Amino acid sequence: MAGQGVVLRPPRNALDPAAVGWWRAQWLALTAGPVAVLAVLGALIAPARPWLLAAAAGLAAAGTLCAALLPPWWYRVHRWEVTDDAVYVRTGYFWRESRIAPMSRIQTVDTVRGPLERSFALATVTVTTASAKGALRITGLHHEVAAELAERLTRITGATPGDAT
Repeated sequence: MAGQGVVLRPPRNALDPAAVGWWRAQWLALTAGPVAVLAVLGALIAPARPWLLAAAAGLAAAGTLCAALLPPWWYRVHRWEVTDDAVYVRTGYFWRESRIAPMSRIQTVDTVRGPLERSFALATVTVTTASAKGALRITGLHHEVAAELAERLTRITGATPGDAT
């Protein structure tokens, strides 16, 4: 790939700062269900009440701690960039993954806005390639940036000759 002008380097663009709140909301929503089940069971099953309520409190504390600490860390790690040659994405928490999709390998570009993403004015851009590794996803983009990015990628890939390999 070196001859094609694609260089592995950290991508330049950060996600939208609202992604931190979106990730926090996801953590809290993920935690709320099991905490509610444990609390209800604790209220209904007297012999197990102390254990069930303790488990509910522990899970609530762990979920709240994760929601407070992890999203800012993820925000510092996740990066993306699009050049005329490729899409660069860096993700990961403990294991960092850097991926590059040359423009000539891009097959489709999609944007997705789930209900929680919409409430934070965010969107996800999915770049499907001819790679066995799967699509590249850029999550946590402001919805207008995501729409502009999808349009730009579509324009660039339409003007890029296909890869002969």
